Amino acid sequence: MTLARTRLVALTAAVITSLMVLAGQPALAHQAANPLSDAFDRAAAAHDVPRDLLVALGYAETHLDGHNGEPSASGGYGVMHLVSNPTTKSLEQAAELTGEPVAKLRKDDAANILGGAAVLRAHADKLGLDEAARDDLGRWYQAVAAYGNATSPELSRLYADAVYESLGLGLQARGVSVAPQEVTADRGALADARDLNARAAVASADYPPAAWVAANSGNYTASSRESSYNIDRVIIHVTQGSYAGTISWFQNPSANVSAHYVIKSSNGAVTQMVRDKDVAWHAGNWSYNTRSIGIEHEGWVDDASWFTDAMYRASAALTKHLCDKYGIPKTRTGIIGHNEVPGATHTDPGRHWNWTTFMNYVTGGGGTPSWTTTVDNSSSGFTASANWGTSAYSSQRHGTDYRFADPVASSDPAWYSAAIPSAGNYRVEVWYPSDPGYNSSAPYIVAAAGGNQTVYVDQRSGGGAWRSIGTFSLNAGTQNVVGVSRWTSGTGLVIADAVRISRV
Repeated sequence: MTLARTRLVALTAAVITSLMVLAGQPALAHQAANPLSDAFDRAAAAHDVPRDLLVALGYAETHLDGHNGEPSASGGYGVMHLVSNPTTKSLEQAAELTGEPVAKLRKDDAANILGGAAVLRAHADKLGLDEAARDDLGRWYQAVAAYGNATSPELSRLYADAVYESLGLGLQARGVSVAPQEVTADRGALADARDLNARAAVASADYPPAAWVAANSGNYTASSRESSYNIDRVIIHVTQGSYAGTISWFQNPSANVSAHYVIKSSNGAVTQMVRDKDVAWHAGNWSYNTRSIGIEHEGWVDDASWFTDAMYRASAALTKHLCDKYGIPKTRTGIIGHNEVPGATHTDPGRHWNWTTFMNYVTGGGGTPSWTTTVDNSSSGFTASANWGTSAYSSQRHGTDYRFADPVASSDPAWYSAAIPSAGNYRVEVWYPSDPGYNSSAPYIVAAAGGNQTVYVDQRSGGGAWRSIGTFSLNAGTQNVVGVSRWTSGTGLVIADAVRISRV
């Protein structure tokens, strides 16, 4: 969108907002007057970047929280995580591009967002995105990947996929909203990078549900535990940064820090970076480093929004596995926070970490939901028209086969029915095999209590594992709960395999 057109959209929105106020809709007027939302609008217009993409990038980095100017673990500042460390200088680049002082960019939300927009636009210009290309959200993919300053193509893809996932699923944080939308991410050369979100990623030898991405060898000590040291502790950390950013930081030779495992907030994905037998540098106390396994959790100690049920359950399952493997007591003696390490200067996991919930999951079987149901495409609860074919092509399938159909300009959904035991909030997860020929923006319809809600999933990546598409309010009773529609502008076959619904 050109600068003139962006300003026209902003002006039109302002006029609509005024009319809403006159019509007696103050809640919408308040949202439009949100300073953070206004800052995104202004920054997008000033640097001709898509507003929703800018918000999604900030959300992936910080959940739109500037943390009062305090830096992340990798030296990133503000809502847009402008970085200043020995290998990355996006904070200084933002100062040069905007003329804003570094001190202001660190602490002032509006200035930081403006700086983030300037840096993102600079990456787009370097990639040669002209005016027409900038109108297509999908064409910004490689610019977003470059913004993340990842240490490998695989991590660049992991970073950018997290941003585009938010565009497809939609988001709402701190009074700023992005509606779910159809986007075909143009990954370019990164399409060939290994998909760390998929089950096909290299599996951990110590904990097969985890992916394996090695930390830089200068950030941990090679060892032969438990021959050299007994392992008798699990230490819980919070990353003070994003999942992809933390993985990249542990691969950076200047970090001088690492942990054995990193867990993603949105879906509980786990990546191992240091073998259990080796000594990760995570506790700030050599004795505790030698005797412990460190688990980092994506997020910030002062922001409870990162600590999701999916994260607690995944972390509990991992912790239970470690306790069983190494004979660690499943108590708060064997499982401690970083802040409980003698001499610790860190406060993580902080007051928002729910130890009661977490420990109940650890001792109660690794976090089994109070109620959950899985509906496969071969289940009696699945219905689809004859337009949906059946395939067993991909080894990432759930069960013996899955369904596929061409996208068309009509819904023709495949539906998953379930008996919802009581009205309330439920997490909906989907399983599908991924393939470059599958749909770039597959519509999932959730029959929520307040009406159908549609989100969009890129089925070219993240396959062969459960993927959360959100938490929804559902009515009680047996009903069609989740549908997969064929009506999309995305490219590739639409896939319907399995869904899992869990009471939160």
